[in-house]
Amino acid sequence: MTGRLDSAQPYVLGLFRIVIGLLFACHGAASLFGVLGGAAGGNGGTIPAGTWPGWYAAVIQLVCGGLVLLGLGTRAAALLASGSMAYAYFDVHQSVALWPLQNGGEASAMFCWAFFLLIFTGSGAFGLDRVVAGPARDAASGDADARASATA
Repeated sequence: MTGRLDSAQPYVLGLFRIVIGLLFACHGAASLFGVLGGAAGGNGGTIPAGTWPGWYAAVIQLVCGGLVLLGLGTRAAALLASGSMAYAYFDVHQSVALWPLQNGGEASAMFCWAFFLLIFTGSGAFGLDRVVAGPARDAASGDADARASATA
């Protein structure tokens, strides 16, 4: 059983990355363009361009979410996204109450830790990182899951 689960790991990690990236990019698109219900707390509108920190956070969400979704520069994009969500949690939510359930920071905390995981795991299967690096990277690393995901 464990062997079968281990062999599926790069593929499940790739699906996890795609879902997290898509959800994060949707937050950015909603805030910047007013789609999908618009900016949170903005009654369906957008965040005015250049306002700190909301507009910059939305740009990070859209760009980093898109990069993570595609699996392109996953680790760097996940680092920036995780840091932005840590900032959002501690600057916006923590001042309201201690626990995420009390202060409305569940999404920020979950995104922060999900992206933190992706910093260390990389893109998994289905990522453009694997296509850009090519087979030379897989052979040089000797990484079994990298070879498995390159054949996906």
